[in-house]
Amino acid sequence: MKLAAIDIGSNAARLLISEVTHTNGTPQFCKLNLIRVPLRLGFDVFEYGEISKQKKNMIIDTMKAFSYLIKAYNIQYIKACATSAMRDAANSSDIIKKVKTETGIDIEIISGDAEAAFIYENHIAENLDKEHSYLYIDVGGGSTELTFFADGKLKYKESFNIGTIRLLKGLVTEENWNELKEHLKLNTKSNLPITAIGSGGNINKIFSLSKRKDGKPLSLELLKDYYKEFSSVSLAERIRIYKLKEDRADVIVPALQIYISIMRWADIEEIYVPKIGLTGGLVQNLYEEVSEEK
Repeated sequence: MKLAAIDIGSNAARLLISEVTHTNGTPQFCKLNLIRVPLRLGFDVFEYGEISKQKKNMIIDTMKAFSYLIKAYNIQYIKACATSAMRDAANSSDIIKKVKTETGIDIEIISGDAEAAFIYENHIAENLDKEHSYLYIDVGGGSTELTFFADGKLKYKESFNIGTIRLLKGLVTEENWNELKEHLKLNTKSNLPITAIGSGGNINKIFSLSKRKDGKPLSLELLKDYYKEFSSVSLAERIRIYKLKEDRADVIVPALQIYISIMRWADIEEIYVPKIGLTGGLVQNLYEEVSEEK
């Protein structure tokens, strides 16, 4: 069975194409293709409240390209979701109708809570030890999703309008930060040490730059070092020295600020970076929906 998941985020749109096979009755998800297009919708929406005509055309073109790939892979089941930027855009419903008319793809705008839940669908915590509690941190362009897992159970999940593009635009207030801090203090209490699990393109890039082996954590001190290092050079130098794409080089600094702040406030020293994300959660959720129907 082949499945496709589309995530239209505030910084980029992604298409994940997966094939599901079974080993002893257990589904195995094999990535066939992952395409990322830097639409950067948040730069319009968080400042002006809507998506510009130029970005609207980019969305349509991207979704058409995705639809051709989906057809080429002969995929029957698709799940497409949009997050923070589309949630906030005044003209998102018009764009969704246009996409449906021109491509046949239905886009669902999901809440921050739903976004956090879909990421949790990757079931990473089920395979972790019972001697720690876990805080999932997913940092996007428009929002940050937190999911707290303790004593073998999901204890807390929340979405905050603190994201990399909002920070770049100066749209995150002291009040926003204080709200996040208070939520962490109230909802991540644990008798066990807390470990962070990070998802999002920026923390994956940091992990890649660190040359850590898969399964090894990044320390809070290392994230602080990267933050100081990146902050001390210009955007052009970040692109040149670290071989970053422009749409990654500008958001990686505010992303580090968010991860560092959350880890400090939750008293967390290490963060693991498995390859998880919204598209992976969407694929697993879609598989469950399709299986129930059969």
